[in-house]
Amino acid sequence: MRVLTLNLFELTKKLVNIPSVTGLEDEIADFLCSYLEARNFDLKEQIIDKRRRNILATAGSAPRVILCTHMDTVPPHFSASEDEHYIYGRGACDAKGIMAAMIWSAQEMKREGLTDIGLLIVVGEETDSIGAKMANSLKVGSDFIIFGEPTENKLGIAHKGIITFKIIAKGKAAHSAFPQSGESAIEKLLDVLQRIRALDLGKDPVMGRSVLNIGTIEGGAAPNVVANSASAEMTIRSVLPSKQILNKVKTVLNKKVEIEVLTQSEVQKLFTVPDLDQVVLPYGTDIPHLKSFGKSLLLGPGSFLVAHTEYEKIEKRQLLEAVKIYKNLVRKLLKYQVLQV
Repeated sequence: MRVLTLNLFELTKKLVNIPSVTGLEDEIADFLCSYLEARNFDLKEQIIDKRRRNILATAGSAPRVILCTHMDTVPPHFSASEDEHYIYGRGACDAKGIMAAMIWSAQEMKREGLTDIGLLIVVGEETDSIGAKMANSLKVGSDFIIFGEPTENKLGIAHKGIITFKIIAKGKAAHSAFPQSGESAIEKLLDVLQRIRALDLGKDPVMGRSVLNIGTIEGGAAPNVVANSASAEMTIRSVLPSKQILNKVKTVLNKKVEIEVLTQSEVQKLFTVPDLDQVVLPYGTDIPHLKSFGKSLLLGPGSFLVAHTEYEKIEKRQLLEAVKIYKNLVRKLLKYQVLQV
């Protein structure tokens, strides 16, 4: 593949225009490999499944600081557009604009002679973090990893944990004119969901309250049939340990329903440096799954308020600002580590 010479905004739009909904990241991985190889980064591709793969790109043999983000997006894909101030499109802020800023800062640092840096771009962050979980086995030996998620270029000091689980109810089908002959799984599920919604899931003085979202509900076969099965998937953005939260949820369940825990990760307290605006984030990241890469920092352009929406966008000014911040942050971390030896 021939990779054109691009500026930062063009690179962002190019990345946005490549569909990469979770599970379909092969095309964007092809582009990234070609782009980074053309700029003389050393590449390691880690196969996840079929042509899905993580990409580790290093400027030298011993990277001490890694810039990391994800290549997948939520659905649906929609292409890039722009005006004077913003670039729009799926992934513009979560996280292709961030990816572009990280790549741009890395290639500038490489040209300036820094060889102890690298890029890690993973798949699957929007669902099960499978890319990060597998990347954690890579023997990189870095001291720091800077995660890119939309923080409006503020340095994250902490983010909430995340628990995703499914409640499954079983019933007995019957004609809706004779409901006494059956058992409605939907009614069982609704009763349990109401009790879960009434739970106090905890509060933290810094991070605020845990937040519950019931994301999907499925069940039944037809409006004139008593439902014999029903389920709901939900996410809790938690400020308490996962075990404590799940124990609270289980107290309101009964024998009529089952719980299946899909994913869980804990509250993350992050490494910080002085002289940057700081923020606590309400969302989860891949950070819990990449502990082998060293101390974790979190920073990126864009606002999480427009991530996953039909009007997703990123401010051009923040993209340019992010490149400078990443470069300065990397140099601070390298200096910090030298002083600690």
